[in-house]
Amino acid sequence: MLDLVLLKLGDAHFMALMLAAVGCAATTFAVVVPLLQTDNLSRRIKAVGSERERIRQRERERMAAKENARTPLRARPSNLLKQVVDTLNLTSWLSTEKAKETLAKAGFRGAGAEYAFVTARLISPILFAILSTVYIFLIADWQQPIIIKLGAVLFAIYLGVKAPEIYLRNATGKRQKALERAYPNTLDLLLICAESGMSIEHAVRKVSGEIGVESVEMAEETTLLAAEMSYLPDRRMAFENFNSRTGLESIRSLSTVMIQSERYGTPLGSALRVLSQESRDQRMNAAEKKAAALPPTLTVPMILFFLPGLFAAILTPAAIQINNWN
Repeated sequence: MLDLVLLKLGDAHFMALMLAAVGCAATTFAVVVPLLQTDNLSRRIKAVGSERERIRQRERERMAAKENARTPLRARPSNLLKQVVDTLNLTSWLSTEKAKETLAKAGFRGAGAEYAFVTARLISPILFAILSTVYIFLIADWQQPIIIKLGAVLFAIYLGVKAPEIYLRNATGKRQKALERAYPNTLDLLLICAESGMSIEHAVRKVSGEIGVESVEMAEETTLLAAEMSYLPDRRMAFENFNSRTGLESIRSLSTVMIQSERYGTPLGSALRVLSQESRDQRMNAAEKKAAALPPTLTVPMILFFLPGLFAAILTPAAIQINNWN
């Protein structure tokens, strides 16, 4: 078998065919893979467009209610999740205001996201209880008292209750990290637009279109900010909503600067320049902090993985020579 492999490797015609096959496979892979990737930017911007239409409809209904002193009589059709939640009255005892804020921070907006979260909080404990009961009592040969088995089932039910919250917390953390990474470039774009003479609404709308190449999350938030600035009666509400949707200290500073500029007429460009420099300094400080923490972090891996191999490479020749002398 080895002789056959060596013979084929020495055959120029065979090696040329193999290289041609590898080149064809690489070309096919390079062409097909971009076609299979989903366009997350277009999907998220489409979702932002629907959210903008919802804001516009809400403000129109509010203005119509104020003028006519009555609410619209037309009701929207309800889906299956809404029927289940409303029938069982799950919102009153499974949903909280903190959960609603976390849903918004994680990027899940609208009544459909709240209904899905409430339904998940109802189904997940039941599902965890069924799976844990079947596994502990029927599948696993667990030689333990019945009290311990029931305790394990109760612990699984507790995990089922907390599972939707843990998922939301993780999704919120990932989204906030993405927003934090795109924040300095967003400030730079806002600064360029403000110093070029654009209005704040036009600047935010322009930034929302440009920042989407780097961060879809920041493009979504700035698009919603531009929509709320256009439709809400007070821009301060739009800035406060922008802050509450993200939950980041850096964006809170940006919202405060925009509110002060809107209220007192202070120059927006100079304030954005200061914020941009502070954000760059913070990123540099964070990078330096990670670099300073690298040596203590690498101590344990070096002791466990590098030093044994190093000692083996150094001492093995000496041990062989000593053995030969003896």
